[in-house]
Amino acid sequence: MNKVIIFGNSGSGKSTLAKQLANTQGLAHLDLDTIAWLDTTPPQRMPMAQSVKFIDDFLQQNSNWVIEGCYADLLEYVMPQVNKLIFLNLAVADCITNAKNRPWEPHKYPSKQAQDDNLAMLIEWIKQYPNRDDTFSLAAHKKLYKAFAGAKEVRTENAKYD
Repeated sequence: MNKVIIFGNSGSGKSTLAKQLANTQGLAHLDLDTIAWLDTTPPQRMPMAQSVKFIDDFLQQNSNWVIEGCYADLLEYVMPQVNKLIFLNLAVADCITNAKNRPWEPHKYPSKQAQDDNLAMLIEWIKQYPNRDDTFSLAAHKKLYKAFAGAKEVRTENAKYD
């Protein structure tokens, strides 16, 4: 069975890589952004128990999968079932470039304009990655990577994947 998690900063290429793996290896794909937030303004994290329920449902329905996101707390929950971990640790400048060039993500935004309206906030968020100390931070991701004993890799640039 193939069970992969991908994590890193916003704009690091998690969704792109996860989609490529899903398509080439026949994996079910879960983007944690879709289950980590309540539909509120301003955005609020969904209670952990509710997100975990969504994850459990996904895991029960799929034996081969890729899960991606920047949520170390949610990824830590899944880690006992993972057989490969990929940490996308790109430079902040590369993540910003990727964010500026990302295609519309209709599962996250009602329109391309709504996504673009959020870009300035996203860029500030990306810039804070090395200095934050929350579940979305470089420190949390390094800890997650270090704790995993299975097959793992760090990628510092985006590339085409088979």
